[in-house]
Amino acid sequence: MAVNVYASATEDGSPDDRVEQVNSAAGTIDCPDVGSELTEVPAGAREGVDKELAALDQQIAEAYQRLQNSVRARQQDSGFADDAIMSPLREKRAATVERIAIAIDRVGDRPEGLNSLAACELRPAENQNTGQDGGEQDGGVQGGDGRNQGGQGEQGQQGNGGQAGNGPVAADYADIRSVQPNAANGGGQSGSTGSFSTDCGVNANGVFNSDNVIVAPGVSNGAHHFHDYVGNQGNNAFAGDEDLAAADTSCENQGDRSSYFWPVIRLQNGTAEQDANSPGGGIEGNAGEIVTPKEVTMTFVGSPRGEVVEMPRLLRIITGDAKAFINGPANANASWSCTGFEDRQLKDKYPLCPSGSDVVRTFKFQSCWDGRNIDSANHRTHVAFAAADGGCAAGFEAIPQLVQRIVYDVDAPSLRDGGRTTPLFAVDSFPEQLHKAVTDHGDFINVFDEDLMRAMVDCINDGRECDAADLGGDQGGGGGDQGDGDDQGNGGDQGGDAGQGDDQGQGQGQDDGQGQGQGQDQEQPGNGQDEGADQGQDQDENAAEPSEAAQAPGGAGDQANQGGDREPQVLGSVKATQRGNPAADDKGGEGEQADKGGGGGEVVDDAGDDGDAVAAPGQTPAANAPSAAGQPGAQGSGSASGSLAETGSQLWPAMIGGVAVLAGVVLLRRVRRGTY
Repeated sequence: MAVNVYASATEDGSPDDRVEQVNSAAGTIDCPDVGSELTEVPAGAREGVDKELAALDQQIAEAYQRLQNSVRARQQDSGFADDAIMSPLREKRAATVERIAIAIDRVGDRPEGLNSLAACELRPAENQNTGQDGGEQDGGVQGGDGRNQGGQGEQGQQGNGGQAGNGPVAADYADIRSVQPNAANGGGQSGSTGSFSTDCGVNANGVFNSDNVIVAPGVSNGAHHFHDYVGNQGNNAFAGDEDLAAADTSCENQGDRSSYFWPVIRLQNGTAEQDANSPGGGIEGNAGEIVTPKEVTMTFVGSPRGEVVEMPRLLRIITGDAKAFINGPANANASWSCTGFEDRQLKDKYPLCPSGSDVVRTFKFQSCWDGRNIDSANHRTHVAFAAADGGCAAGFEAIPQLVQRIVYDVDAPSLRDGGRTTPLFAVDSFPEQLHKAVTDHGDFINVFDEDLMRAMVDCINDGRECDAADLGGDQGGGGGDQGDGDDQGNGGDQGGDAGQGDDQGQGQGQDDGQGQGQGQDQEQPGNGQDEGADQGQDQDENAAEPSEAAQAPGGAGDQANQGGDREPQVLGSVKATQRGNPAADDKGGEGEQADKGGGGGEVVDDAGDDGDAVAAPGQTPAANAPSAAGQPGAQGSGSASGSLAETGSQLWPAMIGGVAVLAGVVLLRRVRRGTY
């Protein structure tokens, strides 16, 4: 019976399986970003400060969740939000900010004015009912005419819109054809004119987690949204430098163990991914089907002013600002476009691409280094962008600039019906950032072998176009299933074409059954997407496999306590269940789900948790909230996710049938003996 009850709670279509999403929300929570203000933190205080900064993010996430879950209370009491949500948040932040100041003061000088950053305010909701009068937005793109992503019937979309009630909205999109050409022309370069490309696949094997080892080392769910990972396969919150150096890589040239990661894109189509009831996933407003990129190219280019120097090993770079909606555009660096239109770039809106054109995200990383540090207190001041003339500021020297181009085969959403016909798409974000396009960002950790880094620099400075696959080093891609040609139908020349833009990401052979690139090959790495890309039709045959490939946090206890030695979570999006009616999916017990898989409850407890339950950097995942490797804890531990539920649902009918057959045999024997 226990097995059957568990199975009934996780089968497709079962009322108990409906992901609890919020139907509406009132605005968002606006708090100053303390981390960006800490430009100087002594080394002796860095670990404690990182922990407290993660606690601040956790407090905001919890407060935002309470805001979403208190619609009726706020309607009945206009002071509820301030008294029950905002005031406690300010008190918690004030205490946390004070601990940060004390930690710095113990080993250095107490920062001035830090306490003023504790204050937060409630920002009113955006108007979601634009377009009802036939008005146009953003170059002729119709607004959302009372659309309902959150299940509000025909009454119009309330709160902040989107499948989970926290965006996006119609005004977050713009028709790319209405944008004037605005991309800078890189012509006239006379310095180091070469380029170096590395092919690390498209994350077809589905390595995701909601950690950020750069910003929140040692803290599970430090990002509060999920990342795609290519290259280094060992990146999670607990990975140290030695772990990264020893990890496998999905890159074609095994000398590149660098970690490249960025927020996933989701289709808000009612799908319940495996992270639907997990921190960083559905319960923090990141809902819908994760989309596997169609193409990823990574190119390192030179400086127009002269030669570049080698990047230091383990250099960390973050480009863009995951909190740009609240922080403002100072550190934003998002670039959105469409294939065939890449001379037109959008910074704060998602592109609506015409038929036959794909969505393109481009990240251009900082290319000036201070010559000393591989990271800094706010993870920004050790690197910088070049000036308009291409030169680096005094004290900085030019390094190869990483340019990432990520292509997605997603259709323009149907804004007039709120994405009912064609779903909205958006990046994962912190819950209070409302999935705004401006929050897009990319992360990089340099784990190139020194010889390969030296070859890169020589290539760029010599004016040559080089492909890492053609240079020395072990070839083959340790990740095994990253789509380096076979999976993606690219013929293996992603790397060679990286950054050239000749074909604008089209004509790559993506139509052979791959669809939206939902990662169907994640169940069987290396087998290619074409075999099982029928949009989930083969899920039943592979139902028991994801739990073994994707160990849910809380299961496999030996791994849960190994810190940096753990393998990153492999979260197979093939296990996502497509729902016919997204509005009917907003049910289900979020609290009980959050506790499955390693203490999820302490991270997302909406009933009065003090918000400080963030693991210390040295704390093991078992003692922490969900696993650093992805937190799909709602699916149960270990094999429960992919086998226990389905075994229960398939075994009980078989058992009942077996009993019936046995009873028939007994009855037949009695009849034959004449004893009935």
